Formats: sequence, C-alpha cells, structure tokens
Amino acid sequence: MYIRTSFIKAVTGVNSVEHIDKSSKMAKIIFYEDRNFQGRSHECSSECSDLSSYFRRCNSIRVESGNWILYEQPNYRGHQYFLHRGEYPDFQQWMGYNDSIRSMRLSPQHQGSFRIRIYEREDFKGQMMEFTEDCPHVYERFHHHDIHSVHIQEGYWMFYEEPNYKGRQYYLRPGEIITYSIFCTINLIIFYEDRNFQGRSHECSSECSDLSSNFRRCNSIRVESGNWILYELPNYRGHQYFLHRGAYPDFQQWMGYNDSIRSGRLSPQHEGSFRIRVYEKEDFRGQMMEFTEDCPHVYERFRYHDIYSAHVQDGCWMFYEEPNYKGRQYYLKPGEYRRYSDWGATSPRIGSYRRLQHF
Repeated sequence: MYIRTSFIKAVTGVNSVEHIDKSSKMAKIIFYEDRNFQGRSHECSSECSDLSSYFRRCNSIRVESGNWILYEQPNYRGHQYFLHRGEYPDFQQWMGYNDSIRSMRLSPQHQGSFRIRIYEREDFKGQMMEFTEDCPHVYERFHHHDIHSVHIQEGYWMFYEEPNYKGRQYYLRPGEIITYSIFCTINLIIFYEDRNFQGRSHECSSECSDLSSNFRRCNSIRVESGNWILYELPNYRGHQYFLHRGAYPDFQQWMGYNDSIRSGRLSPQHEGSFRIRVYEKEDFRGQMMEFTEDCPHVYERFRYHDIYSAHVQDGCWMFYEEPNYKGRQYYLKPGEYRRYSDWGATSPRIGSYRRLQHF
C-alpha cells in the first residue's frame, strides 16, 4: 500500500499502553448489549477470536481488570479499541464507530521502559525520531503529519489517527517492524442493506462478479482498506462507482443512482507516474492532449466537450460525465480505448477525470 502524504494521514497520535491495573491477577471484562450496562451480558477473562455467538451488539462495557484490545470484526480485524479498567456506558466512550465488538485480546503486562522509533518514509528511510513517552501531537514533535514505518523496541503502543488520542487506533507490540501496509494488509469492504450501516451486512476482500446472493440491496458501505470499483449489475456492468477508504452512510455519498450493487473489483495499487492521452475522434484521430494530473474541467483544457478515444499509458483513471468529478463514472485501466463504448459509455461526453491514487 503506497500512502500519498497530501491525501491521508497515516498516524498522528501515539500513546504507550502501560499496565494500569497491575495488582489484578485475573483479567475480567463484561459486555452489555444495551447502553448503561443494561440488557444481555457476557463476561470474559481471556482472548476470543469470535464473540458473535455471545451477543448481537455491544453498547456498554465494564472492565474489571486488565488492559484489553477490542476489534470490530472476528479474527482481530476491523476497528481497534484500547480499554483499561473502568466503565464505558456507551460505545462513544471507547471511541467506537458502531456497536460491533466481535473479537478481543489482552495486552500483556509490561513493567519496563518504553521505546519506539518512527520514520518519515517506508523501509525506515528519511527522518527518524525515537520516543520513550506519550506523544499527544506528532506534528509538533516530528514535523511530519505521516509515519510510514515504525520499529517498536520496548513496550506496547497505541497509534491514533488524529492528535490528542482520537480517531482510528492501532495496537503495536514490541519487536514488530511495521510499515504502513501492515495496518491495511487485507483489502476489506462491508456492504449494508440499510442506511447508516444498519441491517444485513456482507464483507468482501476480493473481487466478485455477482453479489446478488449476498444481499438484496445496498444502502450504505464501509471501506476499511483498498480502492474499489463497484457496479450496478452483475459481471461488472451498469453504473460504475469508485470508493476509497471511508464511510458512506447512504448511496448518494458514492454518487449512486439507486441501491443496487451487484459486482465489484479492486483497483490495483500503482506507485509510479500517471499518464493518459485523450483524442477528439475515434481510433486516436484528431486533436490529442496528454495529461499526467487530474482534470476537473475537460473543456477548459481540451476545448472539446467530448472524448471519443483514449490511451491510458500509466496508472488507472476515472472518467466522469460532468465537470468537477460528478455524473456517471467510467473506470479505465492501462490500455487502448478506440471508441467511447470501450469504457462502457453510451455517449462521448466527458466533463472531468482523475487519477486513482491509493488513499
């Protein structure tokens, strides 16, 4: 996974996980289905890779002892949350994104020192800084918003996506040598039948030519990692939509025309340059222009409203029917497109296009 620093922040808060409840011999955590410690409950004193059979939802938690790392999905996947001894009457108290807790593990006791090295670039390149204390605001110390690789030398640490220990959390153990890609090794997208991430859901980590049997409709989507091209119909047909990491609470958020998503594929990672040639006429005839950057308004640059053929030389691109990246979308991989029907359009009208960079 290649992170482009002008688009997303990898990590902007660091906090050491000290063993807050050192006197306790038996770790214990209690989950409650409803807020304020009401409803069905479940007690646990050890790690569990799948909590699905014990409760349907989790809206409050009481930690009697131990430091716990909780996960949104089974098998220690999805959003991560660090909880120490205390009471959490609703999921906002542990900075939860929803009421889903499906796996968990204990953070071992650590009574020694803490030490971590962070790097400006991948593979431990660029500026390096070593920390032994908590850091509420990385930019003020490191003068970079992003961390691309990490060496955890002593102790257990939590990384936070935003300053002051807020946003997405990542649990790091001693001895681990981390690059940004470790945080998102599995491409994952979650489809929900109802708006606001409610109703029946389906997870997917690879392309699928027919999603019809997995859900009847799609009204919200959460992209955990990866860049995805989704299609209105099976076999990669119909309206196309480009989604990167983020939460989409209703289909208008991905510029959907309806609640139908029936196939999807991943857009490959691309770490090099981008280059595309667009032509006034079919078969690469007429006026030609070459682009290496996004183009929010084709007519202002090309002096034509229509593009009849295109040659994608480097990287993947999205065409949009209207300016400013609106309207129908068309996904173009490297290759030759002799006529507009080759990219799935019924008209040559293209108002804007952009590079598919990995967020």
